[in-house]
Amino acid sequence: MTIFTRAEFEAAAAAVKKQTKQEPRIGLVLGSGLGDLADSVENADIIPYRQISHWPISTVVGHQGQLHIGQLEGQLVIVMRGRCHYYEGYPISQITLPIRVMQLMGVEIVILTNAAGGIDPSFSAGDLMLITDHMNLIGMGGTNPLIGPNDDSLGPRFPDMSRVYDRDLRALAVEVARAEGISLQKGVYAGLAGPSFETPADVRFLRAIGANAVGMSTVPEAIVARHGGMRVLGFSGISNVAIDDPDSDRETTHEEVLEAGKVIVPRLTAILRGLLRRLDSPS
Repeated sequence: MTIFTRAEFEAAAAAVKKQTKQEPRIGLVLGSGLGDLADSVENADIIPYRQISHWPISTVVGHQGQLHIGQLEGQLVIVMRGRCHYYEGYPISQITLPIRVMQLMGVEIVILTNAAGGIDPSFSAGDLMLITDHMNLIGMGGTNPLIGPNDDSLGPRFPDMSRVYDRDLRALAVEVARAEGISLQKGVYAGLAGPSFETPADVRFLRAIGANAVGMSTVPEAIVARHGGMRVLGFSGISNVAIDDPDSDRETTHEEVLEAGKVIVPRLTAILRGLLRRLDSPS
């Protein structure tokens, strides 16, 4: 098993710091179809992932592969325009290397977004879900980004995961959504390895154990962010309603995910901007 360590994290952070003088406080990870918000970052230093040592390069449509570092709604931000996924073949400690880079750059808050399938029967395509908790089903199978020797300078050997998604940030998200007149679902995100979409039996199982949405990202990033002492907030854009009947004529496709993003993006953008406006400015 390949395990990336502080040496690789520091090399990547150094490559980023060579191309920007800005010191972001907030990190945003933009999922499938959600990358256009990065274009709104002002005075941005734009760094292609290929110019960053050890940074994983996404092969998925809708993940452009750039860092945008600058100002958004008065906050200094580092925005990942696209992410890599475990199913693309990278070691999971490399998948989460960008979060380590944020940690080493002094980022305090990480906001994670994704496109997800709706498990909850009350969800519809185009809904937004505030992540209240997650199921680390990849990790339960033995693939956790914290496996390997622990570096105490990055975080504790056994980090608490009882409050992954920051309570105060979640409350602020609800307040912003209400002020913007945007309906915001709440629920548990189940993280699977992918890349195949779920079978109807998978969907019924996930629903039975308490999942409200399912996807192929976010969970490893959230674990590493919490291990590193950062505050985490997460949103799922419900891009499709997961199919729970093997006799259904419906089919789940990545194109469907991107199409739903056209509805989700304006709503999520409004919430993210509202959040940034309401967060305290750095001292």
